Amino acid sequence: MAFPSLLDRLGPEILDPEEETFLLFSQDIPSQNLGFVDPQATTLDLNVAGRDYVIHQSPTILNRPGSTTGAVVWKITPLVADWLAASENLLWTSGVLSSSSSVLELGCGISGLLGLVLVPSVARYTLTDQSYVARLVEKNINENSLPEKPKQPGANSRKGRGKSTTNQSKADLRFLQLDWELDEVTSSLTGDKKAKSFDAVIACDCIYNDTLIQPLVQTCADVCRLRCADEGAADKPAVCLVAQQLRDPEIFEDWIKEFSRSFRVWRIPDNALSKELRSHPGFVIHLGILQDAAKTRNRS
Repeated sequence: MAFPSLLDRLGPEILDPEEETFLLFSQDIPSQNLGFVDPQATTLDLNVAGRDYVIHQSPTILNRPGSTTGAVVWKITPLVADWLAASENLLWTSGVLSSSSSVLELGCGISGLLGLVLVPSVARYTLTDQSYVARLVEKNINENSLPEKPKQPGANSRKGRGKSTTNQSKADLRFLQLDWELDEVTSSLTGDKKAKSFDAVIACDCIYNDTLIQPLVQTCADVCRLRCADEGAADKPAVCLVAQQLRDPEIFEDWIKEFSRSFRVWRIPDNALSKELRSHPGFVIHLGILQDAAKTRNRS
């Protein structure tokens, strides 16, 4: 099972959301401005996990009224993608993620970068967000060709053997519209009738608006609860990974209090992060396991 080795690496569980807020915001947090990579550029050249990506984004959509922050790439996203792709990442070494895993991302934005980086190493990856990102995220998926799937993160594919799996890999990476306030979470999000739930749910820099905290956390919980109804995998609860840039202590505290109502929560320790993430003290990653799922597992 994944959890013994995972929990050993995570260290103490967060039991006091207010204390966690104090500990994080009492440190010296360098200014990252709002946290965009480049809000003026229409394309970005990024190198993540040893591969080059050309990502299209839209400063025009960013400047429209309303919640359109997903129209450009945020600084934390390439760093989290690089960290998740590493074979020594604790999610891979503990067995939470594997070549058979299904992953869902909430609030993916226009880049689809986490999915592009991870899909060669997992069975399927579902990107979700509001409809305004659809055109550009599909463009980024289509224009960033995917390599043949290795057996594990960092494995080298053998050239010249068999047919290319690029088309299959693209089929394993899909975008779906999902509004946290309006849409229902169902197993159809996996895109595969054989897969009824997800091994991991990822939200990267989605916490900035206090009115969206409750819908986001509820959606995280609803996705993770799909695992409870999945008879083939119910003994392995889904993991929720939330990465964010620290900006406003009140927003953060509201989020972690709400998150802690449904999840047991740990902060990913510095020794389990990449060098690049450790060098940015304003970035933090938390991991959650549904409270009811964790209790069920402890009784088994």
